[in-house]
Amino acid sequence: MSISYSLKQIASFLDAEVKGDDSVVISGLATLESACSEDLAFLSNPKYTQQLEKCSAGAVILELAQAEAYSGNCLIVSDAYLSYAKISAWFDTSPEASKEIHSSAVIDPTATIGDKVSIGPNVVIEANVCIESGTDIKANTFIGVRSVLGENCSIGANVSIYHDVRIGSGVRVHSGSVIGADGFGFASKGKQGWQKISQIGGVVIGDNVEIGACTTIDRGAINDTIIGNSVILDNHVQIAHNAVVGDNTAMAAYAGVAGSTVVGKNCVLAAGAHVVGHASLCDNVQVMAHSLVFKDIKDPNSYSNATMPLMTTAEWSKNSVRMGQLNLISHRLKKLEQKN
Repeated sequence: MSISYSLKQIASFLDAEVKGDDSVVISGLATLESACSEDLAFLSNPKYTQQLEKCSAGAVILELAQAEAYSGNCLIVSDAYLSYAKISAWFDTSPEASKEIHSSAVIDPTATIGDKVSIGPNVVIEANVCIESGTDIKANTFIGVRSVLGENCSIGANVSIYHDVRIGSGVRVHSGSVIGADGFGFASKGKQGWQKISQIGGVVIGDNVEIGACTTIDRGAINDTIIGNSVILDNHVQIAHNAVVGDNTAMAAYAGVAGSTVVGKNCVLAAGAHVVGHASLCDNVQVMAHSLVFKDIKDPNSYSNATMPLMTTAEWSKNSVRMGQLNLISHRLKKLEQKN
């Protein structure tokens, strides 16, 4: 499928200033290095600035500082990466939803299905489920009793949504994710093993949330597990029972929060970052990759520890250098001791 737009059309959509020929036809997106004369490229990471000189793109999305030194066609914007993100939707080749219900789908007669809903092959929808208008559910997905999906959701193939899960509007769940499975709740019986704690809460997910492939969000033990509006979760993220994740928070791959954790609004958990149970993070906290949060964080900042105690990222950077010098310091200390 061929998609083409003039640079003038794209500039109007992005509210960008055109430098050069606004009649140039753009039919794709590409990197600075691989772009051809019909592609639109962008520069946001200074690491790739040197590629701009030899770029063959029809036009490049640039911020003002880079645009002044570029001789080719460009769109001048305040945030190049955000502009690229916005225009990427124009070139998305994902197939459109069918707005039909496949004959192999199994839908309980008590379920409510809205207008223009797409339901793929072998989907199972149990009793008293509500699917609102415009939602697309791909093949082999399961939706349990009394669960609710809002308008214009996109549920990938092989997703499991257990009972009593409430999902807002505009939510995207990628393939293989599990929402509403039992949390890890057990009471010790000593040498007799473990007593399972029935997980009687549900899961509540806000609007415009993105949930990556193979991510798991456990149901609450008593209270619901809550995911706020506009949260983005990468692939392989774990949200344990009763956790609360605030609006606009982002969690990268393999990040995880234990039971009853509270993560504030506008937080970022980088890849492999973890938060222990019952800890609380205030708004606007960043936890760097592979760090472990084992206590409450009450001050907005960027935090790191890896193998060291939790501290601000600035402190961690200094101490990590010192860690690399320990062997040298040790040898120097031995020499001083031998002299004495």
